Amino acid sequence: MRKRRLLADVTPLREPHYRRLWTAGVVTVIGAQLSVVAVPQQIYEITRSSAYVGLTGVFGLVPLVVFGLWGGALADVMDRRKLITITTLGMIATSVLFWIQAALGVNNVWLVLGLFSLQQAFFAVNQPTRAAIIPRLVPGEQLPAANSLNMTVVQFGAIAGPLLAGVLIPSIGLASLYLIDSIALFATLWAVIRLPAIPPTGPTTRAGLRSVLDGFAYLSTQKVLLASFVVDIIAMVFGMSRALFPEIAHETFGDPASGGTALGLLFAAMSMGAVLGGVFSGWLPHVRRQGLAVIVCIVLWGLAMVGFGVAVGFADPDSGPLLLWVALGFLAFGGAVDMVSAAFRSTMLQQVAPDDMRGRLQGVFIVVVAGGPRIGDVLHGAAAFAFGTAVAAAGGGVLVVVGVAVSCLVFPAFLRYRVGRGV
Repeated sequence: MRKRRLLADVTPLREPHYRRLWTAGVVTVIGAQLSVVAVPQQIYEITRSSAYVGLTGVFGLVPLVVFGLWGGALADVMDRRKLITITTLGMIATSVLFWIQAALGVNNVWLVLGLFSLQQAFFAVNQPTRAAIIPRLVPGEQLPAANSLNMTVVQFGAIAGPLLAGVLIPSIGLASLYLIDSIALFATLWAVIRLPAIPPTGPTTRAGLRSVLDGFAYLSTQKVLLASFVVDIIAMVFGMSRALFPEIAHETFGDPASGGTALGLLFAAMSMGAVLGGVFSGWLPHVRRQGLAVIVCIVLWGLAMVGFGVAVGFADPDSGPLLLWVALGFLAFGGAVDMVSAAFRSTMLQQVAPDDMRGRLQGVFIVVVAGGPRIGDVLHGAAAFAFGTAVAAAGGGVLVVVGVAVSCLVFPAFLRYRVGRGV
């Protein structure tokens, strides 16, 4: 009994449509994570600058905000199966364009950033739609388990993808990574096509600015949801130091400038921890004080990033092998607690929001979850240029802890939130 409670609850996989989406995701996220490594690595290879790598934050944030909010509104008024099919095709097309420019050896940083923006626009519509579909496929009591399973498979891909990238970049080159991503996306397209029609349940009004503003107006009345977004922004903006990974791998741990094993390990480490957190997530549905659990997890995330920055600060190419594993350990621990936090925050949103508002709030959610790290890329890139990578990483972790403490004072209801009872 205790073992079953500790291990992940796989009950949602009994639902065939959810099971197909989840299974296809295993293939797709591996390919997607190859590109997650390939894009910043290609930019660093062209420019040799973390500041340019940080620009991916700017070029990714704008389409995420605009199309994430609009995409959430579309998900409330369109058939969600049709919308997710269109956006999946768009993501396949942009991956093919990435492959073409790399295969031709164009080496234009602005072209890479422009394609990245286009890809993020399709992603920003796709993700809130996909998340809004889940409560239509599984019962409400299975949502924590379903969210944990989703995050586990995403993080599994985020392990396998970067590790494969670290091995494959020196042997087959960046172009092949983009091609693999393009092919892998067809697995998700197959699963999406097999979904039933998922029409809107509310009034089919136009998905315009008014619809987006209605979503924000509803969110302003839900203090617990609002607080969950605020603390996640703090965690991702100040704590996510991934823009520093190419420079840290090259300058601190001795990778070649074109990428190598240390680069792949750095990108995979958080996801390794997240997968372990997901595998042993059977206890999540039994936690009632989910607000307090989120706060604890984010504080631990901030402390993990402080430890990562300190390890980088003491490392050099000679002592690198030992301190590399210490740094990876801090990243893995951060990934584990972040997975738990994200599972609880997703469940709060899906249980509190009505179906006809769920797409818009998922749009806000994806802007926060994916947009926060984009801002973090810019800030960490600039901070590394001014103070060095170690100070940028450790200082960001300190700001996470301080920011969460302030949030607890501003949103005391979030700390008191209990499942089924609100505050």
